[in-house]
Amino acid sequence: MPFKFEKLQVWQKALDLTGIIHDVTRRFPKEELFMLTSQIKRAADSICLNIAEGATTLSNAEFSRFLQIALRSDMEVVGCIFIAQRRGIICDEDF
Repeated sequence: MPFKFEKLQVWQKALDLTGIIHDVTRRFPKEELFMLTSQIKRAADSICLNIAEGATTLSNAEFSRFLQIALRSDMEVVGCIFIAQRRGIICDEDF
């Protein structure tokens, strides 16, 4: 039996994002491994994990709170992408 969150399109897209971020960050320089690489991967994973955790709550208000946390993590990913572009780590296509 699938979990409730597995049916949510937003969770499926968040899971896709973790794969994209993983693939892109594999090309980041080694000196970014414990800085930007780690930060962006943790933020992307957090989106997916907060949606899944929130979907198991009993109230819409609590689920909404978890979605808000996921959205903040999403904005963190976006910020990391801008930093990576500014540092010349990612190409325009990946951006």
